[in-house]
Amino acid sequence: MSAPATQAYGPEHIQRVEFGPVSVFFGTKSGKYPDGNQVLIRGTDTLAVLDTPIVSNYIGPAFDAAELVVMGHVHEDHMAGLHRLPHAPVHVHEADVEAARSWDGMLAALGMTDPSIGEEMLAKLQQEFFYAPRPDAQAYADGASWDLGQARIRAFHMPGHTAGHTVLVVEPVGVAFIGDIDLTGFGPYYGDATSSLRDFRHSLKQLADVPAKVWVTSHHRGVYTDRDRFLHDLAAFAAKIDEREQRLLALLSESPRTLAQLVEQRLLYPPGHESPWVVAAETRTISQHLAELLADGRAKVDERGVYRRA
Repeated sequence: MSAPATQAYGPEHIQRVEFGPVSVFFGTKSGKYPDGNQVLIRGTDTLAVLDTPIVSNYIGPAFDAAELVVMGHVHEDHMAGLHRLPHAPVHVHEADVEAARSWDGMLAALGMTDPSIGEEMLAKLQQEFFYAPRPDAQAYADGASWDLGQARIRAFHMPGHTAGHTVLVVEPVGVAFIGDIDLTGFGPYYGDATSSLRDFRHSLKQLADVPAKVWVTSHHRGVYTDRDRFLHDLAAFAAKIDEREQRLLALLSESPRTLAQLVEQRLLYPPGHESPWVVAAETRTISQHLAELLADGRAKVDERGVYRRA
């Protein structure tokens, strides 16, 4: 199930669904990037939100009254409403917390080492995502929980997308915010410095066992209430990893290539696609696949850094 897309923003235009104390406010096109879907939980003691996408800036008092923020992971599109909640405690998994605390921490997590790109990125994020770091962010660990009064948030660490990526389950209603395991046609993203292809594979296998009745994605898909449909789309999402592997093997079958030449061909994005982070993301993604292929004996590399299919 997905919310109808809406282009006009304002509380009266934002589609939402309710599951007991949980409200899901849908961003444009069901939270398609750069927007996202906002989860809000009304406990009897505490009003909490999970992540803060662009749509959070247009919800109004229902969001601005939040007393607690629990982040499933740290990226610019998940921090877009933090500036509206300067006094609310912000909790971030310990592996992502430095990325939330400072711009330098964010750059390190993204793997951006070129100062000129960093300046361009910061200006873009400030303009488009209301970006502001949270030096006060508090670290949590796998299994952490937050009692809101007749509702509880529980953390299931599922790294891969980022080192700290975490699925947050609202109990006892069984609503799982699965974040950027977003089940989109793009497939898993593991192109940051702290991303891990190996961990992502493991997390995708674990996700089906998380106790939930409803699954909420950060982007595009929206809300799943049918488990069979959820599992079908989860399998299709995971299959994108193997599709990329096969494309990489096909490229190496055509001709031996260096890492830089493979990056030019693009694995994640269409050939010729450009943005400040594309080369770094493609390099990190392709490098992880190459490492697996080398370890499995399906590819080899010579002393000049030229890869070929084994």
